[in-house]
Amino acid sequence: MREFEVGPSPKDARLTRRVAGRDETGAEIGTTVTVERPLTVYLNGQEIVTMMTIGDHPKWLAVGYLLNQNMLRRDDRIEGIDHDEELDVVVVRTERPTNYEAKLRKKTLTSGCAQGTAFGDLMETFEEVSLASDAVLRTSALAALLKKVNTQPSLYLEAGAIHGCVLAHYDVPLLYLEDVGRHNAVDKILGYMFLNSVAPEDKIFYTTGRLTSEMVIKCVNMRIPILVSRSGFTAWGVDLARQANLTLIGRARGRRFLALSGHERIVYDTATPDAHESPTRKAAP
Repeated sequence: MREFEVGPSPKDARLTRRVAGRDETGAEIGTTVTVERPLTVYLNGQEIVTMMTIGDHPKWLAVGYLLNQNMLRRDDRIEGIDHDEELDVVVVRTERPTNYEAKLRKKTLTSGCAQGTAFGDLMETFEEVSLASDAVLRTSALAALLKKVNTQPSLYLEAGAIHGCVLAHYDVPLLYLEDVGRHNAVDKILGYMFLNSVAPEDKIFYTTGRLTSEMVIKCVNMRIPILVSRSGFTAWGVDLARQANLTLIGRARGRRFLALSGHERIVYDTATPDAHESPTRKAAP
């Protein structure tokens, strides 16, 4: 895969809209806002969920969502994915019959943006995963990766009100996808990886969102050994990362970061950050 094999589409007219408003002085101004629309996902004829999304990669989003909810298994064979743009519906069809009434009844509200929901047991497969111990994250590569991501044209820079997630190999950003909820962006990346047979063991996952329990669980279940964010941590997210031996890095800006788990994968090969760089806040005791 090449650098930014898939990237943001800030100039896609379907994803943003210009609206009129007034600034703090009362002057009339125009600004760009992110568009969100509903998407209903079906699995083999059964309605699963309706989510709010920007709508740019509905098939990847649907497949990734079903995988992350353990409604699709890694060995499932997908026979077809149909997207009706007028109805805002995606239907995923598998060779194996599926039935998920029990999971639909057991619903957990997550801490994600746009009130994401996780069906069934969030930890259903978590403890079965063994992450690659030989994956390496060089601090020089991380700094280079962050620079590439932060300077890439994006919907965030164009309109804001959006989260981004990146799949990278060392300092090379391969996929950069955005959505109104960070879990949607995660699911799009997983859907792409599943449909294109992208191996996870040597990859890095970067998110603009918080490192919560759900983000850690999703990253572990995706078999990606390194999770990075420019944002902070939750206590349960840290506990789960340590349990799974996931390399967990937050508050990553420039050459600064804070690692709270999986230190053995990090190779410190860069100089101390310059004094003018924004300091990393200390973790709460």
